Amino acid sequence: MDWQLLAEQAIRRLGLAAGDVRTAPVAGGDINQAYRLDIGAQRFFVKINRVELLPMFQAERAGLEAIAGSKTIRVPEVLLTGSQDASAFIVMEYIEFSGRPAAERMAPALAAMHNCYHRQFGFDCDDHIGSTPQRNRFSDDWIEFWRQHRLGYQLQLAERNGFGTELAEAGNRLAQNLHLYFSGYQPRPSLLHGDLWSGNQAADGAGNPVIFDPACYYGDHETDLAMMELFGHPGESFFAVYREHFPIDAGYRLRRELYNLYHVLNHANLFGGGYAAQARDLIDRLLAHGG
Repeated sequence: MDWQLLAEQAIRRLGLAAGDVRTAPVAGGDINQAYRLDIGAQRFFVKINRVELLPMFQAERAGLEAIAGSKTIRVPEVLLTGSQDASAFIVMEYIEFSGRPAAERMAPALAAMHNCYHRQFGFDCDDHIGSTPQRNRFSDDWIEFWRQHRLGYQLQLAERNGFGTELAEAGNRLAQNLHLYFSGYQPRPSLLHGDLWSGNQAADGAGNPVIFDPACYYGDHETDLAMMELFGHPGESFFAVYREHFPIDAGYRLRRELYNLYHVLNHANLFGGGYAAQARDLIDRLLAHGG
C-alpha cells in the first residue's frame, strides 16, 4: 500500500488539511490488515485486504451506514472505500476506545436499533460473516430465510469441507423442522449487527457504546442477543435493561442454540478444530428438544 498516495486521496476527497503521513499497525482481527493512519493531526482507521475483496468492504460500509442511519448506536463513520494496485481498503474515523460498554447504556441503544424494522428479512446486498460470504436475498418468510441462507448454506460448506455426511444429514433434519422452534413466535425484521460478539463492541471515551465490523441484515433480534452469549456473556444486568425496551420471548433460550449453530458451523468451516464436534452437539440437542 502506498500510504502517501492514499493520504493524498483522502485529503482530496475529504477536503482535509495536508500534513505528515504516518502509519502504525493495529492489533485485532485475523481477516484484514489494520492500521492507524495519521495525516498531520488527523487520525484514521484503515483496513486492507486483497483487491478482489473490495465488495466485502463496500458491504461493510453499507452495514455501518445502515446502523448510523438508525441514529441509535454509534458506529465508525466510513470515509472512503476503494482499491490501489493489488489492495482494497476501507478508511474510517479512528475512535479511541475506553473498554467495555456499560450494560445500562448498551442495552437501550441496541434495543433501539432492533426496533428499526424493514418490511422483509434480508439486506440490500450480500456481505460476509468473518471471511465467509453471507447471502441476504430478501424474503417474507424468516424460517425459510434461515433455512436457506444461514443454516443450509453453512451445512453445504461443511459437507464440502469434509466434515462427513452425518453432520450434514443431522443438520438437514433440523433444517426441515425449523417450524418446531417458532411455535407461537413470529419475529419481525429488525436491523441487526449480525456478528455481535464481545470483540465487536466497545465504549468510546465518553462511555457511549460503539459497535463495528458488522455483518448486517434485517432479521430476528434474538440472533444478535444469542451471539452476545456465544463467546462471552454481556451479564444479566444487560438483559434486564434490554427487556425494558424490547421484550424477549420465552422461547429465546432454545432458539439461542439454533442461532448460534450458524456461527459455530461458520467457525468450523473457517478454522476446523473442535468446532465441527461442537456443531454436531448443538444439532443433537436441538433435535432432542424439537422432536
